[in-house]
Amino acid sequence: MNDPKDVAVEAPHFLSDGPAEAALTFAFAHGAGAPMDTPFMTFFAEGLAERGWRVLRFEFPYMARRRGDGKRRPPDRAALLLATWQAVIDRLGPERLVIGGKSMGGRMASLVAGTAGVRGLACLGYPFHPAGKPERLRTDHLEELSLPTLILQGSRDAMGSREEVGGYRLSASIDLHWAEDGDHDLKPRKASGRSAEQNWQEALQALHAFLQRLQ
Repeated sequence: MNDPKDVAVEAPHFLSDGPAEAALTFAFAHGAGAPMDTPFMTFFAEGLAERGWRVLRFEFPYMARRRGDGKRRPPDRAALLLATWQAVIDRLGPERLVIGGKSMGGRMASLVAGTAGVRGLACLGYPFHPAGKPERLRTDHLEELSLPTLILQGSRDAMGSREEVGGYRLSASIDLHWAEDGDHDLKPRKASGRSAEQNWQEALQALHAFLQRLQ
């Protein structure tokens, strides 16, 4: 895989929430199939902003093109996704920056986080493996990660359930928050007696507490 610094890409447009003078900024990337302004992304961005944090959402090049012409595209190659993250970090500066994202956006952040000089990493619905392919783990770099990290995961996530993740070898720097009966979007089934709002609020509070520890 190419070094992100070797791939030329401009920093993307940011969608900003929260005060510019906040103690920390959370750069928040979307997942593979949906843009930066979904209800999920908006809930966490606005919720953090209400708690005094600055949140900057952005889109990878393929999603920005989709916004322009409406055509669905597969994600960019990994080298371009990583280079986009590096451009974001370079633009914002790592000193007061926490990076992360939903699913693929968080995974790509985790691949650059260890050497980026940022304050922390937060992943919402980490794709520990592709759905239906538990043998294809995406955890090697997570075994040695020394950066403070929070992973917010649904307990029945098809890309890494509580039972599965319990058997992985992960760095002690990684904290896990489990959304009870949550899927990849942290949403529970109706039969669980819980609501998506409840799971999202609890996850938001865990993310807020994580940022408080890092400031």
